[in-house]
Parts: sequence; structure tokens; C-alpha cells
Amino acid sequence: MTAQEQLVGGWTVYHKLTPKDQEVFKEALTGFVGVQYSPELVSTQVVNGTNYRFKCTATLPGSPGTSWQAIVETYAPINGKPHITQIHRV
Repeated sequence: MTAQEQLVGGWTVYHKLTPKDQEVFKEALTGFVGVQYSPELVSTQVVNGTNYRFKCTATLPGSPGTSWQAIVETYAPINGKPHITQIHRV
């Protein structure tokens, strides 16, 4: 099984973002202010839509050298706009 193959209800292994993953991330974070998140890897889960777990580097604008790892969880419904469901600092 490749990283791109998905089983309904199961999470994929973390893998590099596809152009579609990048678009979902960008759309979900539209209008988000404060911390900046740069996605590095993603894991997905097919449900009624798709859940995403983006492994990101987080930074505070104006605070050079301040960064940490975070998981930005998003949900992309079949019809509708992707949105953030949770953010975890790791």
C-alpha cells in the first residue's frame, strides 16, 4: 500500500503534501491570524469528507528564532469549505 492509498476510517502514514493537500491547508487557514504554520507532512482519513493531520513548523511573526512543531487538524467536507478542527503543539 502506498501513502496515497486510503482505507475508509483509517489514517494514512504521514507523507509529503500533494497539490490537493496544499490547497486544503491554504483554504482551511484563510483568515487565520497570529501563529504562522508551514506544513511539512500530512496524514489523511476518509470519512464523510476527509480529515487531515498536517505536521507543521509553527512560528510567531516578529519573533525570530521562535518555532515549534504542531499538528494542525482540518476537516474537508464533501461539499463545503475545509476548516481547522484542532491545533496541537508537539
